[in-house]
Amino acid sequence: MSRINIQSVGYISTRDTKGLSPITSAEAIKRGISPDGGLYMPDNMPRFGITDLARLTKTDYPGRAAYILGRYLTDFTEEELLSSARAGYAGFDGAPAPVREISGRESLLELWHGPTCAFKDMALQVMPRLLSMSLDKTGEKRDALILTATSGDTGKAALEGFRDVPRTKIMVFYPSHGVSAVQRLQMVTQEGGNVSVLGVDGNFDDAQTGVKRIFGDPSVISALGGRGIFLSSANSINWGRLAPQIVYYFSAYCDMASEGRIKPGDEIDVCVPTGNFGDIFAAYIAKVSGLPIAKLICASNRNNILTDFFGTGVYDRRREFYTTSSPSMDILISSNLERLLFSVCGAEETAAYMKALSENGVYSVSQGVRDALSDVFCGYCASEEECTAAIKHSWENCGCLVDPHTAVALACAGKYRADNPGVRRRMLVVSTASPYKFAGSVLNALTGSRPDDETKAAAALSELTGTPVPAPLSGLESKTVRFGGSVPPEKMADEVLSFGKR
Repeated sequence: MSRINIQSVGYISTRDTKGLSPITSAEAIKRGISPDGGLYMPDNMPRFGITDLARLTKTDYPGRAAYILGRYLTDFTEEELLSSARAGYAGFDGAPAPVREISGRESLLELWHGPTCAFKDMALQVMPRLLSMSLDKTGEKRDALILTATSGDTGKAALEGFRDVPRTKIMVFYPSHGVSAVQRLQMVTQEGGNVSVLGVDGNFDDAQTGVKRIFGDPSVISALGGRGIFLSSANSINWGRLAPQIVYYFSAYCDMASEGRIKPGDEIDVCVPTGNFGDIFAAYIAKVSGLPIAKLICASNRNNILTDFFGTGVYDRRREFYTTSSPSMDILISSNLERLLFSVCGAEETAAYMKALSENGVYSVSQGVRDALSDVFCGYCASEEECTAAIKHSWENCGCLVDPHTAVALACAGKYRADNPGVRRRMLVVSTASPYKFAGSVLNALTGSRPDDETKAAAALSELTGTPVPAPLSGLESKTVRFGGSVPPEKMADEVLSFGKR
């Protein structure tokens, strides 16, 4: 599919109050985060119309990815993007992002058919290729050290994506007691000569704050630079990680239209289980770029800081942190929310909000911002009991086995339906992980009990439901553990410098 008359897109920081010149997408991907601490955003947003959607319907997922990404990453050729997508999605089990009808008005977008059985694969099987090309495009002579904090799924997906990629190293930090047994095993048994994994004594926010602090530490930057290394990120703070996530919303819409579930041009609602706000922000970018999305339902677990924010306009991280059965959503600092604020109110106001969050732990947006957000977003949350009930209901009534994160989204979608009985639009619910990544929690929801050894839960769940354990999750307990231990957040920089010497 050839592209014509594509407007060049540059990238600016969400905190750039000085009006600096935009940088290329390759430079933004290479850097990961702006020197001022902000996140990169397009300086103008591409637009897709019905003609584009009709064209996309006729091609496969890699073709859709190349076409859509080409509108945001305008310094990459279509051939480069297509080859990256074809190689990245070749290892998926079937279609990369299949849509499953679960009721007359609801469809499930399954994003976990990649090599680590989580939605992060959708971006992280492509992003390393984009970063590698970015080094060449920007004339970068140093090698990249990818530094990432994970709440569970990003870590393994990033490790797998960057494993033995030339000119890169990757170091992943995870909260020692904030990931599932399967998630931890996936990471600490990771193969590859350029990888490192380490626990952090604290929660995900502690790990993420530690990573951001390292990015802003001149002494660390200087020491690594002296060794020919620069820092970059694989979290969704990196535009190269977020951009591929835009694709699957367009793809899902095309699939629903081609199967007659919607008519071309019909609006849909989208419900996304949300932690760091990257996945749902990608849906927002798709909407702003012309995809017919009416409402975005932000689904949270007991850590309902986003629910409160969309309800009150106040973002307050000074609250109790809960460890839940949906650990990838156990987050109190949703980094990509900064991009949404920038989209609505610009750099100056966004920078002020981020300064308040850093210094005081809280900020309150203006009424104008609240009104703009409420036109698109609404927030709901689900308790542990509601999550459990959603898992059980989905299996017993729809024959659909879902993980706790997806269950949170289903529960919140149900609340939105109850509050808006007159809304007849089709709802697309995003399913972010295989139920076998959280087999103990799923088994407990279905039976009321779980094995003492979490590594045995997958086999028990498979026997109960007659569904197969995905190949990437089979036999994890027998793999060699290569990484162990944990450090307090203040020691993370020392570990990065030590890894940088290897």
